[in-house]
Amino acid sequence: MDIKVVNVEEQLATEMGKFVVSDARVWAEEELPAGLLRESIPKHVAFIMDGNRRWANKKDMEPMLGHNASSHCLQLLAELCCKWGIKVMTVFAFSTGNWLRPQVEVDFLMNMFEIVLLRDLEAFIRNEVRVSVIGDTTKLPIGLQAAIAKATEATKNFKKLHVIVAINYGGREEIIQACQSICRKVNNNLIDPEDINEKLFNQELETKCTEFPYPDLLIRTSGEQRISNFLMWQLAYTELYFEECLWPDFGEKEFVKALRSFQGRQRRYGGQGVYESHNQSN
Repeated sequence: MDIKVVNVEEQLATEMGKFVVSDARVWAEEELPAGLLRESIPKHVAFIMDGNRRWANKKDMEPMLGHNASSHCLQLLAELCCKWGIKVMTVFAFSTGNWLRPQVEVDFLMNMFEIVLLRDLEAFIRNEVRVSVIGDTTKLPIGLQAAIAKATEATKNFKKLHVIVAINYGGREEIIQACQSICRKVNNNLIDPEDINEKLFNQELETKCTEFPYPDLLIRTSGEQRISNFLMWQLAYTELYFEECLWPDFGEKEFVKALRSFQGRQRRYGGQGVYESHNQSN
């Protein structure tokens, strides 16, 4: 099984010309692609990685191989974020609803997450990229839990870029857990009901791990136009961008197109003539 996956990966790399390997390069900030303005680069970009199975079906491959084809995107996007000055990148890797998929696919994904975290760790350390995982990790396989612990501990003090991976994550579940935690604090007389406000609520969410908890831009691939229980609280004022291409085909060109769209918008946050980043005021 392992040999087959490696062979398919090499075949896809040759076919797509996107094979990303861990080398000694440093992801230094560089001049932006044409049409992008430094002062309008988002601080936090979130991704819903959709279309892996459809990509594989279009190529008459097993659906799991679509996930395999996309397994190098994390490092590629992290490199681009470092180069362009984006501070936080959040990717929706596995939702609480994804456990309903066939067991063989779930097992494949869990194994792939573990491999990718460990494979990319050297590059993240070299480039001072912090890695965090949000979601209920207690239900994940032991090997993946160990890989998460290793990656988060090894990178916890880095500040160049913060990569947040959502695994076994659900936005509604996160809000419910935050409410439960606040209720316990009220019951234990640690806070009064009148103390509950947006700032306090934010501290009960898993995105409290980052300096910029609100995505400025959400990108979803495959043409689907919904947020699928992802960051339900945090996306209140996020700009949404829906890309037609399937996730394994999402690369630098598509990322630049999304950022150009973002920079062409006026963000008001419910008011009029308000353009500063929501992340700056919280």
